[in-house]
Amino acid sequence: MKFDVLIVGAGGAGLYSALSAVQENPDLKIAVLSKVYPTRSHTGAAQGGINAALANVDPTDNEEAHTFDTIKGSDYLADQQAVRFMCYEAPRIIREMEHMGVPFSRLNNGKIAQRPFGGASKDRTCYSADKMGHVMLHTLYEQAIRYGVNFLNEWFMLNIVHNGEQVIGVTALNIATGEVKLIRAKAVILATGGHSRIYWGYTSNALGCTGDGTAAVLRAGLPVKDMEFLQFHPTGLRKSAILVTEGARGEGGYLLNNRGERFMAKYAPSKMELAPRDLVSRSIMTEIREGRGFKDEEGREYVHLDLTHLGAEKIKERLPQIRELTIDFEGVDPIKEPIPIKPTAHYAMGGIDTNLRCETPLKGLYAAGEAQCVSVHGANRLGGNSLLDIVVFGKVAGKEAVRFAETNQFASGGEGKVADDEKFIQTLFDRKGTETLGDLRNELGEIMFRHFGVFKNGAEMEEGYRKLKNLIERAHRNLAVEDKSKVFNTDLVSLLEFYNLLEIADVLAYASLQRKESRGSFTRTDYPKRDDENFLYHSVISKREDGSYDYQKGEVDISLYEPAERKY
Repeated sequence: MKFDVLIVGAGGAGLYSALSAVQENPDLKIAVLSKVYPTRSHTGAAQGGINAALANVDPTDNEEAHTFDTIKGSDYLADQQAVRFMCYEAPRIIREMEHMGVPFSRLNNGKIAQRPFGGASKDRTCYSADKMGHVMLHTLYEQAIRYGVNFLNEWFMLNIVHNGEQVIGVTALNIATGEVKLIRAKAVILATGGHSRIYWGYTSNALGCTGDGTAAVLRAGLPVKDMEFLQFHPTGLRKSAILVTEGARGEGGYLLNNRGERFMAKYAPSKMELAPRDLVSRSIMTEIREGRGFKDEEGREYVHLDLTHLGAEKIKERLPQIRELTIDFEGVDPIKEPIPIKPTAHYAMGGIDTNLRCETPLKGLYAAGEAQCVSVHGANRLGGNSLLDIVVFGKVAGKEAVRFAETNQFASGGEGKVADDEKFIQTLFDRKGTETLGDLRNELGEIMFRHFGVFKNGAEMEEGYRKLKNLIERAHRNLAVEDKSKVFNTDLVSLLEFYNLLEIADVLAYASLQRKESRGSFTRTDYPKRDDENFLYHSVISKREDGSYDYQKGEVDISLYEPAERKY
């Protein structure tokens, strides 16, 4: 259990890190540790596409236009040199994946097809029908196998082990046997994904999106950044909150209220349904709050996403998965009737604080993908930039980790961490549970959605934070592992994941209370304006040994474009 480079997480960022590392130095021992089989990683749920200024549809598109659209979309909180790096790398990395065999949809001339997406000035979102993440994930996994990457499947990372200066490795639970092991590594890359499951019943995220790497970083005393910024995607299915891709609007779908009006004309007259996600989500919630939404027999409120005018042929060709999901989960065929939708917690702009080389302050520890905050998304991510982010910075992390592993030795120590983790797990087995995990998870989702949702205000957040603190205390006192077996104990894994969610929810709520403005995805009704004079900064938070937070203001790179009012 000793590797030169250990990557935690087998989604797009983890797999691209592994490929980058093994191609950089095939003689090193590279391993990917994943709590699920790699092709079940959440990257497979990404639907609409990946951005790159290929200019295949609009010959006037270029990397600088992509850069500006991303900075503007971020509400000027993204670090601009990082954005420029990502956008200029985009065409190269798309062609790299094309040569690996990613099956992009094509134009009649054979070039990669591109569609319009929210907040973009050009048609630059490359796609594969509405299954872009799925085909990327399978292709990258296939290539990782081809190049001999080692896989530790169904292992759950517990904690980061370090000596205060350099990473030693991680402790991890072998889900198949119940054993806890120390896995040593010269370099560790955290590619553990997002954490929108803190909104439990109100999120598009898979059950496994529990912020495991981000929570471990907090426990290790390392900084996280911009945790208050969590994006609500405008179009989740009414009942399940499963995602309906932005590509549905990119192909020409309309958002309609109960009067049959395309209400986005009021909020973003030039971009309409293809305004940035934060703006569209707020617009939908405003329509609902002002009585222009629909309500079903169970009290769920929503608006309509109408695709019927696109015709059966286009829907079957461009949006086959969306049709399948809406039929299966809503009983609605989008060819014949509108889809009932509502905003759904979708993407974490905040995460593990890194620089442009994906380095954390701990030597040998890197992060990539949604778990990482570089920051290229700032206060609001544009659709199509997340798949780009994970592969661009996955590649960077892999190369940088190899350079570190080539010039450094394994750090010694860490043996006691296994005993510490074993002792903690045993207390969960020995404890008599007086509350159920399912109830507390639902309670967490309700607290976060009601008090830290699309719209926020100080009084509601203060009340929500008190409820959250009470929930955290009860969870650590009253929850136990009911299944006493060691083998494939999903009850244990689910409880450990829930404790990670509580770490994330706590720091997100704390960060939210500190920011007294509205910016991008973060909207406070008591502070409705963006305040560049006082809040144009990254919130950088770490946890002290006593459990309190150290809150620092990180400088935002605005070296390319001066912050301006964001209009669409």
